Amino acid sequence: MDYDNMMHDTPKYDVSNTMFSPEGRLFQVEYAREAIKKGSTVLAMKYKHGVLFLTRRAKDTHIVVESSAKKLYRISENIVGASSGLVADARALIDFCRYISTRTKLRYDEPITIETLVKRLGNVLRTYTQYGGVRPFGVALLVGGIDSTGIKLYETDISGAIRGYKAVAIGMSTPEVIEILEERYHLVDNKDEAFKELYSMLKEVQPTETEGTMLEVMCVDEKKGFSFDRITDVKSL
Repeated sequence: MDYDNMMHDTPKYDVSNTMFSPEGRLFQVEYAREAIKKGSTVLAMKYKHGVLFLTRRAKDTHIVVESSAKKLYRISENIVGASSGLVADARALIDFCRYISTRTKLRYDEPITIETLVKRLGNVLRTYTQYGGVRPFGVALLVGGIDSTGIKLYETDISGAIRGYKAVAIGMSTPEVIEILEERYHLVDNKDEAFKELYSMLKEVQPTETEGTMLEVMCVDEKKGFSFDRITDVKSL
């Protein structure tokens, strides 16, 4: 038996994002998820009057413009997003969300609902698993905010799937954070309480604080609107 020819003729299911393995897996999508697992941990939580996002990131050197490197994004007046994974992929998807949001506002004179936006985003992500010559996006996104239907928080998967959450995490240490959230999540009253809850969980799964790290917090609140804070003196918390 010619084993060399047999190996040569065996389909390589991981060289294309459009070919299912016999087990029904898309290996390129699974490989892309590995890039997300290496990304910064981002936590998000709905509270009584809004939604809050929290991430820890390295401080930039004095020659870097801080606002040029982001993990948290403002999509529209009432919608924010966060990413973990490949920054360039995140930028392209956030730009798409901003475009769809702005176009809807101009065309219909009312803001897009968050569910509609993430469904449109999911369709784009799905498309990149169905055609040759492209690769899946190597980034996970959280999208949240407040619209006419209430306070919303969604996670988008690179396969195109979307799921709504009360609290969620993406990036490094996600399984550990999700386990804590499942045990401890409860609806808190305000932004400060939500921050304390998420920061305590982040410290529990990633206890090391260094001089070279800082926290970024983004929030959409029913009463106070949009806010963004950068906390450089983490040890004072």
